[in-house]
Amino acid sequence: MRFARSKRVLRLKTIDSCFEELKDSRLVEETFTVDEVKEMLDELQAVVRGEVEMELINTAHTNVLLLRQLFSQAEKFYLRLQSDISELENRELLEQVAEFEKTDFKTTDKINKETSKPKLAPLNESGVSELLNKEIVRLQQENDKLRARLRTLESQAMSALDEKSRAERALKDLQRVQGEQQVAAQSKEINSLEDTVAALKEDYERSLSANVATQKDLQDNLISSKHELLRVQEQLALAEKELEKKFQQTAAYRNMKEILTKKNEQIKEIRKRLQRYEPNE
Repeated sequence: MRFARSKRVLRLKTIDSCFEELKDSRLVEETFTVDEVKEMLDELQAVVRGEVEMELINTAHTNVLLLRQLFSQAEKFYLRLQSDISELENRELLEQVAEFEKTDFKTTDKINKETSKPKLAPLNESGVSELLNKEIVRLQQENDKLRARLRTLESQAMSALDEKSRAERALKDLQRVQGEQQVAAQSKEINSLEDTVAALKEDYERSLSANVATQKDLQDNLISSKHELLRVQEQLALAEKELEKKFQQTAAYRNMKEILTKKNEQIKEIRKRLQRYEPNE
């Protein structure tokens, strides 16, 4: 605000000097014509317009440079800034800023007091380095914690490996003892199975000798049954032929056969007619 105030005061002095120059250079006579007054006012208007326009442009460009510095510093720290353009026309806030300017720059003592206030350190490369150093220290502390944790896990892993080795040795001893016991039990079981197999073999041989005689009887019965079946089938065939012969000799069969023959001849005649009159169909 001090910078903007000094630029504004300087620009106002420039505008005052334009008016003073007009008074000194042109207002040397007591009377002027209308055209002369218009000419002087037009010249003054052009000069004042140029000064005001230059001041407005310079103010806008100065604000852009200030914002550029702030944005550049924010980018270094990966900050995301947002602005509300509508707040720039908030009359209440603008009046508060004007009141602050009036009270803050009212006396020279105020200005000196303001200059003696502590200022924030600019966000420059040293700030970035300090932040990076803090981050490095934090990462080193995390690495130390991770190393301590790793040593703890290594000791736990070694103790677990020792316990695993002891368990494997105990398991091997147990398996060896169980193997010896299983071998003895298996030998007993094998002897028992051999005795059982011998007994079953003897029973099977006796059953086989008995089944040979039984099988011979069954084969004889099967052959006689087949002969009887063939004889019965032959009798059935003769009976069917005799029955069919008798049925063909009946009057109903002859009448039905004549009717079917006539119907077949009529169908053939109708087909011939259809082919003659409607060949496409």
